Amino acid sequence: MKKVNTLKLVGVALLTAIVVVLQLVGGSIRFGTFSITLSLVPIVIGAALYGKRAGAWLGFIFGYMTLLDAAPFFAVNVPGTIIVCLLKGTLAGFLAGVVFSLVEKKNTTLGVVLAAITAPIVNTGTFLLGCCVFFYDTVKGWGEERLGEALGFVDVFVYMIVGFVGVNFLIEMATNMILSPAIVRLIAEGRKAVGSKSNHKQAKN
Repeated sequence: MKKVNTLKLVGVALLTAIVVVLQLVGGSIRFGTFSITLSLVPIVIGAALYGKRAGAWLGFIFGYMTLLDAAPFFAVNVPGTIIVCLLKGTLAGFLAGVVFSLVEKKNTTLGVVLAAITAPIVNTGTFLLGCCVFFYDTVKGWGEERLGEALGFVDVFVYMIVGFVGVNFLIEMATNMILSPAIVRLIAEGRKAVGSKSNHKQAKN
């Protein structure tokens, strides 16, 4: 059991490092004119392989890293920015783990796909909700300034969807879904490695 726990700690630590690296270089990953992040992929892997608590931890690290790009929000509300950034990632990882654990007993592949869909939806949805709670007036002002004349509307909710979510969210969710088969394979190999170590220890005893 101790060996298995050690392997879990090592696995989570490795995925944590991957999340950090992907988030640091995420701004350079572009799809046409849109930038995307692949950081949600290791979060889903960790949530599925090591459980919802590991997913929450990886999501927390992802949220912490997004604070590096949150300067415009820090200028408006520092506590609100910290809460939103940390909460959106943590919930995304935790709920991805919950969804996977509920579905995997019937179909592992479907569990991974649904977890891969859950992560970006929760991440983005929590961000938008946080904008409404902590930054409504500011975001409304940005919408009026940047989109009012160009697109003919100043509705704050429309601006959040178009200006903050838009195509990026769709690309990120599609990327997670496309990578789902690879995620399934990684989870299978990870479980096989953990299982073989555990069985080897039991045989020695």
